[in-house]
This record gives sequence, C-alpha cells and structure tokens, in this order.
Amino acid sequence: MPGPRIALLLDALDEAFARSSWHGTNLRGSVRGLTARQAAARPARGRHNIWELTVHAAYWKYAAWRRLTGGERGSFSLPGSNWFPSPSPVTEAAWKGAVDLLVKEHGRLRQAVAALPASALSKVTKGGRETNVRLIRGMAAHDLYHAGQIQLVKRLV
Repeated sequence: MPGPRIALLLDALDEAFARSSWHGTNLRGSVRGLTARQAAARPARGRHNIWELTVHAAYWKYAAWRRLTGGERGSFSLPGSNWFPSPSPVTEAAWKGAVDLLVKEHGRLRQAVAALPASALSKVTKGGRETNVRLIRGMAAHDLYHAGQIQLVKRLV
C-alpha cells in the first residue's frame, strides 16, 4: 500500500486519465467512442488532430515512466519522439491501437509511481531537471490539458 503522498499522486493521475471527477472529461473519456475518421480530422491545415494528440500523450507517459524507472531511451513502441503523424490510410484497427497504446503507457506510468518510495519524490528525475513529484503532478496536468484540447478539436471538426 503506497504512502499518503504517493496515494495522492496516484489519485491525481487517475482522475486526469480515467476516473470520474468534478472538472469534466478526462483524457480517456475525451477519446472514448471516436471513430478513426473523427480522430484523424484536422481542425485546420497544419494543426494536430486528435489521433496525434493521443499518441503524443502516450509518448509523454512513456517519457515520464522512463525517467522514473531509468528505462532505456528509445524504447517507445513507435519510432521518433513527441509528435507522431497519424497513419495513412486511416483504419479503425490503427486508431484502436493508438488508444490501446495510451492506456498501456498510463498503466506503466501508474505502476512506476506506485512503486516509488516517498523518499524518491524530492529527487531529480533521470534525464530531466524536475523532481519526481513535479514530474508526476505535471503528467496529470498534461492529461487534463490535452483532454480539454481534444474536446475543443471535436467541436471544430
């Protein structure tokens, strides 16, 4: 059972990602029920679509996991980093794969946070400049930021 500080961070991650909360749609909820075509639609030329936002969020969950665990750099499921183009042609199977990747990376991040001793929270992350606690809080904020962005993009396309 995690200590109270770790439990609070896990609560923040869970609310931002998939648990019901007062603030509105979380990240998992923002992509639930979308078709591949909807996820690939661009709000404007040169702007990110929901698909790209989803994989971007998965990538940063991976990056945070890697910093917390010392995981190998370059071990993300897709080649590249940060922003990944949506595939062409667009298929439902590929969209499901993108959402599954997001869910998988959230689970790995959550496990890494749950395994942290409270004493590690004030340490600077491996490969980063932030403390572990700040990285974890930032990941919850990152999820909420992109959840709101996805909700907006859904209304624009």
